[in-house]
Amino acid sequence: MLTALRSLPRTVWLLGLISLLNDSASDMLYPLLPLYLASVLMAGPQVLGLVEGIAEATASLLKLFSGVMLDRRGRSKPWIVWGYALAGFGRPLIAFVSSWPWLLAIRFADRVGKGLRSSPRDALLAASVEPSRRGLAFGLHRAMDNAGAVVGPLLAAGLLAAGLSLRQVFQWAIVPALLCLALALALREPAPQAHAAASTAFDWRWRQLPQVLRRYLLVLALFTLGNSSNMFLLLRARDLGVPQAEVPLLWAGVSAVAMLFGTPLSALSDRVGRMRLLLAGYASYALIYLLLGSLTQGGWALYLLITAYGLFLAATEGVEKALLADIAPPDRRGTAFGWFNLVAGLCLLPASLLFGELYQHVSPFAAFAVAAACAAGAAVLLRWWVAPLLPAGQR
Repeated sequence: MLTALRSLPRTVWLLGLISLLNDSASDMLYPLLPLYLASVLMAGPQVLGLVEGIAEATASLLKLFSGVMLDRRGRSKPWIVWGYALAGFGRPLIAFVSSWPWLLAIRFADRVGKGLRSSPRDALLAASVEPSRRGLAFGLHRAMDNAGAVVGPLLAAGLLAAGLSLRQVFQWAIVPALLCLALALALREPAPQAHAAASTAFDWRWRQLPQVLRRYLLVLALFTLGNSSNMFLLLRARDLGVPQAEVPLLWAGVSAVAMLFGTPLSALSDRVGRMRLLLAGYASYALIYLLLGSLTQGGWALYLLITAYGLFLAATEGVEKALLADIAPPDRRGTAFGWFNLVAGLCLLPASLLFGELYQHVSPFAAFAVAAACAAGAAVLLRWWVAPLLPAGQR
């Protein structure tokens, strides 16, 4: 494993480090937003679902646009630099908002930055390694991304423990954001490929994608309808009695598990097939959510389920993208990643709204049970509807 990691190209490592720093800035704030909405802006779960759903849906539309433009122009770096810059300079402004619509505007800008950079970054990562090592490359990238999600909450917890207010913690997020931008400016990319330079059409049509890719994206849509914002997990933990100061640490624990196991589990898909890991991950998600909705108090059961959720992330995040890169035509890879991100983001809006409505007006169990049902249905379709269209080596 260590030898394989050392042999990965410089581009893979640099993109991973950029994601680590960006997530350090983002996750200083991410676990605190539910607390900020409730204690400072006086908003509840419905507003949380609205803010997160609109923000993610916006990012997804731009991910398709930037992916298609990448296939046309063949340049990744401008999208990556501007995307990280917009997000990095926008986040600290949360410290100065006085109502939730302003928070929505800032989250909107943050997700615009993500929309501009994500598909070009993923396509560049996929093109940097041969297919037999894509699981390893995407797993390493997700592991470093999750490492930032460990560092960020730990920084937030340390700053809160030192007596800083929530607003002051938001202001400190500018430091890792500046470091991230500096590395993005230092990123080098290969010369545009011939097919990209010769392309003239802005082609984003769904029907032009291979059938297996369209089916895979539809299964992803069903799963995402049950995979609402992770902030609801933090809200659930808070409702079950986890102290406010421990909420960032809890999310850091999830990210630590995903960081430690993401690379080996994703690399395992290079040997045993992507489909097996995705099926196990989706089934595990359904069980975890059912149990989380059934809890009546915190304690060891909550922490065990949160740890299991980190393992789910480790087994699926990198593998989903590696499978997409395997089945996408090389000259349409940016567009394929754009559709991948668009489908996930657009479905997250109704998913977050539905989850918030059920959580607030019915019960937490109802919200978590509906999410579990979506995951179980996605696993069934993945096995019996998508897998038969894949080559034997990708099942």
